[in-house]
Amino acid sequence: MFCPFTISTSEAGVIERFGKYNRLAQPGLGFICIPVDALVGRVSFRVQQLDVRVETKTLDNVFITAAVSVQYQVLRENVYDAFYALSNPTRQITAHIYDVMRSELPTLELDEAFEAKEDLALAVKNALSKTMTSYGYQILQALITDLDPDQRVKNAMNEINSSKRLKFAVAEQAEGRKILAVKAAEAEAEAKYLSGVGVAKQRGAIVDGLKSSVLGFQDLAGTSHKEVMDLVLLTQYFDCIRDVGSSKHCKTLFIPKSKSTGDEIRNSLLQVDSVR
Repeated sequence: MFCPFTISTSEAGVIERFGKYNRLAQPGLGFICIPVDALVGRVSFRVQQLDVRVETKTLDNVFITAAVSVQYQVLRENVYDAFYALSNPTRQITAHIYDVMRSELPTLELDEAFEAKEDLALAVKNALSKTMTSYGYQILQALITDLDPDQRVKNAMNEINSSKRLKFAVAEQAEGRKILAVKAAEAEAEAKYLSGVGVAKQRGAIVDGLKSSVLGFQDLAGTSHKEVMDLVLLTQYFDCIRDVGSSKHCKTLFIPKSKSTGDEIRNSLLQVDSVR
């Protein structure tokens, strides 16, 4: 009695006759003779992925969970080995992943483990390729997709990084304040220098003006140097009083040295009249 069956693309059917391997059925429609032949299984040639999580500890005694992804495929020329050699290939691959990861990670500290992800993945791939090729499986890629330490360890690592960044931020802020202080000091020094230059020029101009006034009054008959200087000082005295009195928020009080303010003013005006 012939019984029809179909095989999907990227698969191969394993046919046994009287319990012994007979042939492979290719994709498409096929027939077997019952009860002589039997379709005992199908082997897929598609790329498959196995995800494994391994928990182990590092050299500095930090427990960490590593997520490993392995991509593998059945070799077309070794379908017989792939079907008959292993009863559960995923368990075999998982066992090898556990063995490699639990032998490699304990030799690395936590920070080194994060930096050595590529090396760990290569070690897993090499170990699996060496073993699984003889069973008809090709290891295409091995990836370390995650390294997950305990939450308390992650919090501590974040605190360390935060402290380092805060240290750099404080240093940068201090450097900024230093630059501002230096620039402010330079600006203040420049301002004081320019102010001093201005005061010196102002005083020089005043001296030149007084000198011209004194030389002009010397042409008047009967005028001494002392009288001329007294007149100039009196003029400056009245100018000062005028400026102080005209200020809106003036709180300055001038107290004459003499006992009588009127006597001082009268003497000054008499001196002016005598000069005229």
